[in-house]
Amino acid sequence: QVQLVESGGGLVQAGDSLRLSCAASGGTSSSYSMGWFRQAPGKEREFVAGITRRFGFTSYADSVKGRFTISRDNAKNTVYLQMNSLKSEDTAVYYCAARISMWSTKKDDMDYWGKGTLVTVSS
Repeated sequence: QVQLVESGGGLVQAGDSLRLSCAASGGTSSSYSMGWFRQAPGKEREFVAGITRRFGFTSYADSVKGRFTISRDNAKNTVYLQMNSLKSEDTAVYYCAARISMWSTKKDDMDYWGKGTLVTVSS
């Protein structure tokens, strides 16, 4: 059983940067494709960014391309989400997710979830 713990959320102003971390335990993060989803109030949980387990290929939602960067440190069993040029519409709870097999952008395909970390961007 894999446990995922997110950290790094907070209150920032529009244009600021923030880095989220997701620490994995109970397994080896390199065995999983990892990613980030987010859920704003009253909205569905949506894909943000993903990184494959083997070669570290990345994918992003169109809304964050060019502003967010996902990376992983397998030695630390940690995945990061660097968020730059934050906008008020980025306000959401951000969830870390892991999938045993090939990466998917569909939330229903994820095998493990963290409890989330809140990011609030004030305009």
